[in-house]
Amino acid sequence: MSTIDLERIHSLAPVVNALPGEPVPYYLASGEGERHEVDGQLITVAARTQDTGGLFEAAFILGPAGAGSTGCALDAVQRSFFVVDGCVQATVAGRTRILVQGDSFHVAPGEALEYRLLSHMTRLFMFSAPGGALADLLGGGVRTERHLFTMDSPAPAQLQLPQGVESGRSLHLPTVQGGYFLNAGGGDHRAWPDALNSYLARPSNTGGRYFAVNTLAAVQPYIIRHFHRLHTENFICLSGRVWLWVNGQELLLTAGDFLHAPAGTIHSFAIGAHNTQMLGLLTGGVFEKFFDVTSGPAHAPVYSEGLVDPSTVIAGIQSNPDLDLQVVGPPPERTIAPGL
Repeated sequence: MSTIDLERIHSLAPVVNALPGEPVPYYLASGEGERHEVDGQLITVAARTQDTGGLFEAAFILGPAGAGSTGCALDAVQRSFFVVDGCVQATVAGRTRILVQGDSFHVAPGEALEYRLLSHMTRLFMFSAPGGALADLLGGGVRTERHLFTMDSPAPAQLQLPQGVESGRSLHLPTVQGGYFLNAGGGDHRAWPDALNSYLARPSNTGGRYFAVNTLAAVQPYIIRHFHRLHTENFICLSGRVWLWVNGQELLLTAGDFLHAPAGTIHSFAIGAHNTQMLGLLTGGVFEKFFDVTSGPAHAPVYSEGLVDPSTVIAGIQSNPDLDLQVVGPPPERTIAPGL
């Protein structure tokens, strides 16, 4: 084992948003690292052997329902997988389980592993010691600068679920009010620049009482400052980071945080982490038209980076003066650097 120069380590500022190539302190914001697209999944490498002095490797695995990896055994490598988001079916040494957020599965050296993602935007974190797991995980993949998997890969194989587990998925909104189920990745999808808005409930589903929109977005700056006269907005951060500017005060929302903005609140928001998910719950149905006229149709449950021109949003606002949107000024200036 090599001797660690403790005095040198004491003096080093962390490397930011890059893999250092040597065992020194470093920081990676969500979505940063060395990215590869493999069999429809985005693998973001968080640690290589050269970054850890040969101690371990680590990576995030992000993918759509149906993507996965088939039986693989690695001698002399211990692996652990933690379910960060979504749902996964894993088979380890012949035993199969369905796991959700907060669950984990662990693979001893020489044991076979197979996993299949069961919901869109499922994310796993893999930690292995020593090296060897990354080479297997990345085999056949290609480097990418994207922060999200694409949906143009070949269709995944049919899921093989354990006996007694229902395989049906509910992905479409009904057209009338009434009870319904909706799986992750479902809803009516509308594309914004570097973002996807998905209606999880329209006013027609709730008797006009409210509607729900899930926003999946890349890092992006504040939008124009504005307020609404006729409806209330509620913001819930499901994952990532959302900056909200509210009546002159800047607030950071992370997973589980909630903000209520009644009619008249001057506000704006910015996205501070890649693949952030934000749930918006808006009272009444007056603002439903906004999301339809400022976006383009989308068929996949993820956004495509750089696909939609920002002018789509502006043109939609300018051509629809009846929207409940009162613009009061340009976007706020950031007080915190983007991505932090």
